[in-house]
Amino acid sequence: MKLLRNIAACGLLAWGLGAAVAQEAVIRKNLADRLPSLPPIEEVSKAPMNGLYEIRVNGNDIFYTDAEGNFLIQGNLIDTKQRRNLTEERVDKLNAVAFDALPLKDAFTLVRGNGKRKLAVFEDPNCGYCKRFERDMQKVTDVTVYMFLYPILGPDSAEKSKNIWCAKDKGKAWQDLMVRDQPVAPASCDSSALARNIEFGKKHRITGTPTLIFADGTRVPGAVSAQQVEKYLNDAKVQ
Repeated sequence: MKLLRNIAACGLLAWGLGAAVAQEAVIRKNLADRLPSLPPIEEVSKAPMNGLYEIRVNGNDIFYTDAEGNFLIQGNLIDTKQRRNLTEERVDKLNAVAFDALPLKDAFTLVRGNGKRKLAVFEDPNCGYCKRFERDMQKVTDVTVYMFLYPILGPDSAEKSKNIWCAKDKGKAWQDLMVRDQPVAPASCDSSALARNIEFGKKHRITGTPTLIFADGTRVPGAVSAQQVEKYLNDAKVQ
């Protein structure tokens, strides 16, 4: 009897997997036929809400649909009982970048205090928000910051980034510019790391500065406060 039950259970599992594959095929076909402007669907999965399916396109763009692909919903799915934005949580997970996947050789470091906590930041030297962030970061200690120069605001950003990268003391040149408003002296060297940073950013859809990446892979866009940085650093340390 036990063997028969196991066989039946395996049969039901196989049927369920087959039904799921067939359901996904229906959704993909109907949406592709009816919405040719929709980017190629990269993933179809059941959403936390019954009868709803998550559609993922362009890496981390999330839509929702029904089992037949008759309707398409763009927006946030909110769990009202737990007061959680499930769409936002899902996008955050998709945006996460494994810290050990970062090309740290293309960054320079700023060490404060014991430097035990880790943070990577992508910044443009002409970014006003980055300057505000850097000045607030003076309050944060016991951290090693891996600074990725990310010149996306024009030719002058590229020139300043090159001068900083080629400076004898990169960290001082960066802090002089961003915190003390002191110009960076012209310098030259192999600055191909800057182009690699741009390519890495494009691959991971880093579209603005500053962008912060913590040790647990959490990615945070924007000039968050020192208090928020502390919270993220402590949360990442607990992982």
